[in-house]
Amino acid sequence: MENNKILIVDDDPNICEVVKLYLNKEGYNTITVHDGSNGIQAFKEHKPALLVLDLMLPEISGLDVCREIRKLSDLPIIMLTAKDDLVDKIVGFELGADDYVVKPFEPKELVVRVKAALRRSKLNDPDTEINDKFIAYTDLSIDLTSYKVLLMGKPVELSPKEIELLFFLASNPNRVFTREYLLERIWDYNYMGNTRTVDEHIKRLRKKVPDHQEWMIATVWGVGYKFEVKD
Repeated sequence: MENNKILIVDDDPNICEVVKLYLNKEGYNTITVHDGSNGIQAFKEHKPALLVLDLMLPEISGLDVCREIRKLSDLPIIMLTAKDDLVDKIVGFELGADDYVVKPFEPKELVVRVKAALRRSKLNDPDTEINDKFIAYTDLSIDLTSYKVLLMGKPVELSPKEIELLFFLASNPNRVFTREYLLERIWDYNYMGNTRTVDEHIKRLRKKVPDHQEWMIATVWGVGYKFEVKD
């Protein structure tokens, strides 16, 4: 079973509860502690997939917690802090933090950052099979390691985002995805765009990778898009 545990270390119980509520809604299993010492202990005990870590903690600072955990694990660490000082950010990143969120923050943004960090962690996992980045259907192959797409044995000129979008849809045949989900999944949390971006990329993809008798990029009106594979 995939590890969905997230450890939240913050001395403010209210912040812990808010973060816990939003992450639990997304299906994550959360553990909350309120000081650095118990944070390190909880990490060793629960072996979470990701750590949300406050910078200003009693007993042991967030930076020291980050330093200690980095000696033991490469799990994603998101710093959650009221300090918006550039020096603190640089120190945090140098110690191994993966992201930095400044209080006050939007809980939904933090959730998206958590998802993005976990996604990057999975892609960088040395145990991930190379086949996880290659998929093929009749007359179509998509290689995400080299960013090459072949149609009828010939290369198709696609932008990186078009390739990523096509690969994601083709990796989940007959599953419908909303424009909002695709925007988050392909363009990540820091993309300041809107769902028309998805529509435009789908439009270009259809011109370059037209419908096949066995598969097609299909619109589900009022919902989103899917890579439809015929039986």
